[in-house]
Amino acid sequence: MSLDLDDRHRAMLQEMGVHVWWPQADAPVVEAAPAPASVPLAQPTAPPAVIPAEASIAIEHRVVDALSVRGGVSRPAQNTGSVVFDADAVVGEMAHADWAGLSEAISACQACKLCVGRRAPVFSAMAATAQADWLVVGDPPEDGDERAGFPFSDQVGLLLDNMLKAVGVTRQDALAPVAASQAAYLTHVVKCRPALPRAPQPQDLAACESYLKREIALTQPKVILAMGRVAAQTLLRESDAQVGTTPLGKLRGQIYQYQGIPVVVSYPPTYLLRTQQDKARAWADLCLALSVARPDQV
Repeated sequence: MSLDLDDRHRAMLQEMGVHVWWPQADAPVVEAAPAPASVPLAQPTAPPAVIPAEASIAIEHRVVDALSVRGGVSRPAQNTGSVVFDADAVVGEMAHADWAGLSEAISACQACKLCVGRRAPVFSAMAATAQADWLVVGDPPEDGDERAGFPFSDQVGLLLDNMLKAVGVTRQDALAPVAASQAAYLTHVVKCRPALPRAPQPQDLAACESYLKREIALTQPKVILAMGRVAAQTLLRESDAQVGTTPLGKLRGQIYQYQGIPVVVSYPPTYLLRTQQDKARAWADLCLALSVARPDQV
């Protein structure tokens, strides 16, 4: 286990008063007096310093402690002391979970390092028997999503809701469920936003994919809309070996498969808020997804 801190992260830690041990650069070498030409001087090379795994974990926990004081961040209830991250345990737990069991498991999850320092998982369970023809899978949650406690919040959510309404679909509501043919279930590819935001690692994605598979089993969608690069890579890596190196724009315009369910790739709403000119392409993606979900109406 390792913790990579760049200059920005170290500056954040210093501002918060968290003193982090970090290997110092090698001291400048002072040249000795010239030796006789027949006796060359050997320059010993010191091995690179390595941060022990225990120190890395301690650093992360000190960051969480500092953020807890400043911003109300808290660890999961069980996360006291040394944590053993076990992604394999999630697979068995999710085999027959209902929405209530899925929500409980995600709330207490410590299957990967993303749980360290989260405020709360970003997840919205549906009503016990609710389903949805559309499943929208987004990239890792933003800060606003974590604060709200549900996927695609704030302006991002407003844009996505309007996009879905344009094709006759609304966000599935646990309190007032709508018919599956008119509903979209929204989720993120991972459910946690760590105290020090970072890109999810393969082991993080593997842990949360067990939850995603159970969401799919409960939702029974007719089409999956993957909005974002991380979402697309997670859903397509088994069917397309080149997905990891293919730009998001080139993944569009095709129908893929994930466990037998059609998948359409599009831009994330956060990107569309900044890049107005690509909204027309996103509309084309929605129309492609609509042709899959309702082939008799297109």
